[in-house]
Amino acid sequence: MRNSYRKIKKVRELLRRDDFDEAVEEISRFPARKVVNQLISLLYSTDEKIQQRAVTVIGIVVSRLAVHDIESARVIMRRLMWSLNDESGGIGWGAPEAMAEIMARNNKLADEYHKILISYAVPGANYLEHKGLQRSVQRGIKRLACKRPEAK
Repeated sequence: MRNSYRKIKKVRELLRRDDFDEAVEEISRFPARKVVNQLISLLYSTDEKIQQRAVTVIGIVVSRLAVHDIESARVIMRRLMWSLNDESGGIGWGAPEAMAEIMARNNKLADEYHKILISYAVPGANYLEHKGLQRSVQRGIKRLACKRPEAK
């Protein structure tokens, strides 16, 4: 437990750096599947700067991972989706934006998952009723639409 706390603290400290590009490069040196765990936990941060930077870095790390290990990237996408499911026991803060950031950076994952992200905004589909999550969905859809307008 203590070791994972230290890892989260290290990643959080890196995300606080003024030189964000340098922080991204340092975080990218960590094993992708392990650092994603710390980054996902930081989606729950009440510090908006940390939370938004975690979203960005998740997109970068998972997109890079997908180039070499698409199945591991899919597992991360499904994990983010699960966090939005009532049965997960969680709330999924930042998950829609993280999904969108990943898809904005990776065509294959965008092709596979964009309709799921959109479904979170459609009443009668997978609509997320929590207002905070709905804002996250809308920001995610906007990010994806700016990068991949063909995704409908």
